[in-house]
Amino acid sequence: MIEKTLGHPPLEVVTRSGNEPFTSEGRPIGAGLLDFWRWSSSDLADNATRGVLAEYLVALAVGAVTRARGSWDSYDLLSSSGIKIEVKSASRWQTWYQKRPSQLTFGIGPTHGWSAETGEFTPKARRQADVYVFAVLESRKKPQLDPLNLDQWRFYVLPSGTLDERAPTQKSIGLRGIIDFGARECRFAGLRGTIEASI
Repeated sequence: MIEKTLGHPPLEVVTRSGNEPFTSEGRPIGAGLLDFWRWSSSDLADNATRGVLAEYLVALAVGAVTRARGSWDSYDLLSSSGIKIEVKSASRWQTWYQKRPSQLTFGIGPTHGWSAETGEFTPKARRQADVYVFAVLESRKKPQLDPLNLDQWRFYVLPSGTLDERAPTQKSIGLRGIIDFGARECRFAGLRGTIEASI
């Protein structure tokens, strides 16, 4: 019987090694966590997986890989210097058959922040992060697309305040729009400095 309580605290998310086995009746079954990761996440060009990969690249750049990713946080990353970062990703090339390259668009709508500690949303919608990083994976030809090649990524950094001022309720924006708003373009090597300089 489950006890009635006033609530249950959030689970602690630990960083795993990939060597952890699946078990049944107390014994390993011959498959482990790394096998699951290979099965579920090998398609790096998939929209959802590419978005998580983009977050990881930004986390690498700003020193935010010391804790496991939280998928329900109000913003994507907290840099080692305390900057709250929202990461958005797009690519002209998708895994599936395409008649033409995709348009580059990003979600920028204000959101209700959610707290893992309370399980509640904030009453007022707003942009939760200090800065947005728009990560674009690009390749001249689709067969050469390689998400692991950081030379194929371009990053555009824009303070949230600029979005609040120029597009307070806008839900999405294209690449031309963020460039027109003054987003600063950089490669991976310059990403940390560009983010720090944007605040």
